[in-house]
Amino acid sequence: MDYTLSEEHQSIRNMVRAFAEKNIKPLAQELDEKEQFSPELTRQMGELGLMGIYLPEKYGGAGMDYLAYIIAVEEIARVDGSQAATLAAHNSLGIGPIYNYGTEEQKLQYLPRLCTGTELWSFGLTEPGAGSDSRASKTTAKTDGDQWVINGSKIFITNGSVELNRGTTVQAVTNEVNGKKEFTTIIVDRDTPGFTQQAMHGKMMWRASDTSQLFFDDCRVPQSHTLGPVGEGSKIMLRTLDAGRLSIAAMGLGCAQGAFEMALSYAQERKQFGNTISSFQVSQFKLADMALKIELARTFLYKACWLKDTGQPFTKEAAMAKLYCSEIAKEVADAAVQLHGGYGLMKEYNVERFYRDQRLLQIGEGTSEIQRIVIAKQLGL
Repeated sequence: MDYTLSEEHQSIRNMVRAFAEKNIKPLAQELDEKEQFSPELTRQMGELGLMGIYLPEKYGGAGMDYLAYIIAVEEIARVDGSQAATLAAHNSLGIGPIYNYGTEEQKLQYLPRLCTGTELWSFGLTEPGAGSDSRASKTTAKTDGDQWVINGSKIFITNGSVELNRGTTVQAVTNEVNGKKEFTTIIVDRDTPGFTQQAMHGKMMWRASDTSQLFFDDCRVPQSHTLGPVGEGSKIMLRTLDAGRLSIAAMGLGCAQGAFEMALSYAQERKQFGNTISSFQVSQFKLADMALKIELARTFLYKACWLKDTGQPFTKEAAMAKLYCSEIAKEVADAAVQLHGGYGLMKEYNVERFYRDQRLLQIGEGTSEIQRIVIAKQLGL
């Protein structure tokens, strides 16, 4: 076993960290306060090669492995969860299904532009009445000649309504026999008649990322836009979530790393009773525990990425990584606020934003409870 990052992976970390510090960090607080998506930062991430980083160059990608992508998400999340969410949702949930299940024609039609950062793609799975239970979806797609006619709605869709969005991959019920639903995934372009998008505001977290509702009203799509085999939609969406969970884990890891660094720096500067609070054993133990959790999270997440990159099963490990990294993000962010004391509750301190941003990580792409169910099933229970 060799735990040393390759020169290529270390270069990716250094490049993305420098970009995040220089370009994202100065804007993160203002964008969060204004609840404002930044097309410019998204384009810059595309120019850096982060959009489609793991895709072959043939489709416009950077031709790197999944670990490189995860390191990039981690480094962006170390500075801002909102920009990390834009990056992660586009790569894992947006590009992923088209690359893994699309025809060659579909790949060549969509992927090159989606790798530039000038266009985004979204993942239409969650519905108002179908969250953890994805098979409770009510959005339907009926055949009419050589077209699908889609009716229904989706909710909590990242990157779904911004001007850079080009479309979404939708799970729809295409048949139902004796109460058993058949699901199919369908590519829906943004400008399709009957397809509308609406931004959702008033979020506690990821306020500078786009979260949307999608509506389908007799939305007609050519059957050539079917993604993968008819009836395999649920499998496609759930397999996509396996890889997506690694990116959410990376967001948790990056969030924890950023919060830890803030806490460590603050503890070394803040004085009480005539000494820096970092000199107190109670603070030292808290920081030591934070560092321990982060190190364990990173080691396991990178192992899960290694399994994916080497073509081995990784469903259990992806669920474990997502569960652990999101939970330690909560614990580390909470401890970081505690070390900041009253200042940690003020918006002028970035740790306050990190404390809010981490909360979605235990919910998005499968709640912590769902991850435990996935792990239990992988154990044969």
